[in-house]
Amino acid sequence: MKALGAGALVLALMSGVGWAQAADSKAPAEPKAAPAAPAAIDGYQVVRLPNQNVPNFQRRVAYCPGGKVAISGGAEAQGNDAILVGSFPTDDGRGWIGLGRQTRYGDVGVSVYVICANR
Repeated sequence: MKALGAGALVLALMSGVGWAQAADSKAPAEPKAAPAAPAAIDGYQVVRLPNQNVPNFQRRVAYCPGGKVAISGGAEAQGNDAILVGSFPTDDGRGWIGLGRQTRYGDVGVSVYVICANR
């Protein structure tokens, strides 16, 4: 067997070439159907709460519009010595929470993003 570099391995996996075929160059190549393109995410939408100063540790929550759920999200703490303390989904799955703090000040800038999709 021949060793595959990481790039060749990724290319082989993405192109649908099997391990045995990629490792054994003497095996005849069989024609393969192109893999189906992934379906778009139904109702994909990004909701953003722009940067706003809030007291340290105060939560900011970005919610998805009605009928949609959060499939991912993130947050950013901005300012001198800003630290992102938390970035996680809401308990009901409809939004994303972000909170932060600054070591020298009583408030911090926090931006929150939630990626939404239809149910």
